[in-house]
Amino acid sequence: MTTRTIRARDRPVFGVDVHSGDVRGDSPSYALVILDPVDEDDPDAPDADGPMARVTRDVVSFRKLCRLIDDREPLYVATDNAYELAADKGELVGFLRSLPDGTRLVQVTGAERPEPLSRVASRHGIPYGKKPMKEAEASARLAAANVGHEVTAFTDETTVKVSRGRSTGKGGWSQDRYTRRIHGNVRKRTRQVQSKLKEANLPFERDVTEKYGGYANATFTVAARPEDIPVSNSRAGDVRVEVERERRDGIEYEPLVKRRDRVIVGIDPGTTTAAAVIGLDGTVHALYSSRTGDTAEVTEWIVEQGRPIIVAADVEPMPETVEKFRRSFDAAGWQPTTDLPVDEKLHRTREAGYDNDHERDALAAALYAFDDHEDQFERIAAKTPPRLDRGAVIAGVVAGDSSVEAVIEDLSEDDDGGGDGEGDEAESDPTEPERTEEEETIHRLRERVDRLESHAESLEADLDERDDRIAELEGELEEAKREERIEARTRRAVSRLERETDRLERERDEARERVEDLERKVETLKELWRLDHSNFGDVAEGQGLVSVKVVEQFTLDALDAADEAYGLVAGDVVYLRDASGAGRRTAERLAETDPRAVVRGEGNLSDVADEVLFERSVPVVPADAVPVREVDELAVASEEDLAAAVDDWEERAEERRRDEKAERIDRIISEHRAGRTLPETEK
Repeated sequence: MTTRTIRARDRPVFGVDVHSGDVRGDSPSYALVILDPVDEDDPDAPDADGPMARVTRDVVSFRKLCRLIDDREPLYVATDNAYELAADKGELVGFLRSLPDGTRLVQVTGAERPEPLSRVASRHGIPYGKKPMKEAEASARLAAANVGHEVTAFTDETTVKVSRGRSTGKGGWSQDRYTRRIHGNVRKRTRQVQSKLKEANLPFERDVTEKYGGYANATFTVAARPEDIPVSNSRAGDVRVEVERERRDGIEYEPLVKRRDRVIVGIDPGTTTAAAVIGLDGTVHALYSSRTGDTAEVTEWIVEQGRPIIVAADVEPMPETVEKFRRSFDAAGWQPTTDLPVDEKLHRTREAGYDNDHERDALAAALYAFDDHEDQFERIAAKTPPRLDRGAVIAGVVAGDSSVEAVIEDLSEDDDGGGDGEGDEAESDPTEPERTEEEETIHRLRERVDRLESHAESLEADLDERDDRIAELEGELEEAKREERIEARTRRAVSRLERETDRLERERDEARERVEDLERKVETLKELWRLDHSNFGDVAEGQGLVSVKVVEQFTLDALDAADEAYGLVAGDVVYLRDASGAGRRTAERLAETDPRAVVRGEGNLSDVADEVLFERSVPVVPADAVPVREVDELAVASEEDLAAAVDDWEERAEERRRDEKAERIDRIISEHRAGRTLPETEK
């Protein structure tokens, strides 16, 4: 088992072994090992030489084990003995029925007569220990390597039953209409299920019980597992749908890995390596392509598809990479006399689906190799006795470079001397009379006729399907033409609107450019004006006005900005547009400039700022008393209004000083009295 084996899976693998207790007793516990797949680009992905998956170990009860199986839906639940999970056959069937779709119970030690787990683990190079957790991990790793047998109690057929979801009742005035509605809904749901099964190309048989107004029930027997059927258990209103697999007569064990058939492989090497596998009858089995896959990964993928007897290339001479694949499988090689043209490869692969040109080239090589050997395959099949494997004979002749008679003789000797029991039993069956040569010929011809008739029916079905597809495509073509006409009209309208939008955007850009030019001219005029009137006092001289310097807000930043713009010097009249919010530092900063007066606009001074300005004898007058007129960055006020407001402030300041002085004297007297009477009070 390689690292790639685990990483290729997209679902976890559970390994289970009894940890304590007994399944026939009360509350057994189980050692559980979970192997989670890890992507190669995952930063936590283990190295190729290290563990092959992220391993989780735990001890759980049977109920928790079932809950984890339902939640995680593992690919395999592996154990060394299936009856460690069930006390008898009935419980085992119930456990198998409870498994999620796609989850399989695997007994890694064999079928009805299991081998010791230690022997199986040693044979496949899996670490083994006698503790339950070690045995559970060994079981999980063996199942991940496709070692073991699937334990099944069901066939690959599934029954889908559509029936009434409620009783038709005991009668009444509307009994007939009620019954007709229920049966009609059952018939409608039956047709929906049948349509889904046909869309999924699943073969099925239908059995219907007709009743008044529709169907009482319908049963579909589908040749597929529940996970492959696009219908699930449901109950809605009048209809109930039940999906259940067909039971076998008993418990059966099926190997996880089936016998691999002989195949033809086409390979296209390069930066992107592609491979195609087809059967000996020319049927396409699988396609593969990868930019990152190495030779080992491609080889492993081919091994999973079958046993190659021919490895083909689409160019001449055969590339060295393809030759290495041929030698590794000990297969015959095929190459064209000249490189296959692209148009011929397109024509030969026209009925197959592929994802890229590399897969097309690999598939074309395999198909042309089949065409070259098809007559030889038919001649070998005609000479092969019915009791021998036709693929084995073809492999011996094509890959082994032997004659048909020699290969048949060798295979017959193997069957006589050391074949499996089934071959000996079939060959020595006394109830089957020997056929004469004419009877053998007739038998082979009849089989060939049956194959040809089946092929003809398949071709007719393909033709019918192709006609339906052509009609469907014609309808889609008409719809596409109609949509194209609508789209063309839409494009014309959009083009017209885009032209109109471009015109309006040009006009907008031109208008913006004119505005920018005018703004630059205004800024230039302002700058020239400032140069002519650098001293604000010159503007107001001889007009009974005084210049005022505006500060937007009573903050340090605003004071610095005003000082930088036109300077704050002693004797200035400062207008605070917003006088609120200043602290001691801001008030001291303003007082340091020794202004003549401060005109207060909106907001009131804080108590701290008012105290600082009062102590520094800075007059603060309201804007109502001294109206400030602003023209751009120039502000002026009436000298007469300012002088009157300053005189008024001086009067109020003097009165405030007298009040404060009187208050201090009163406080001193009060403190003095309190100090003199204190001893008497204490006494």
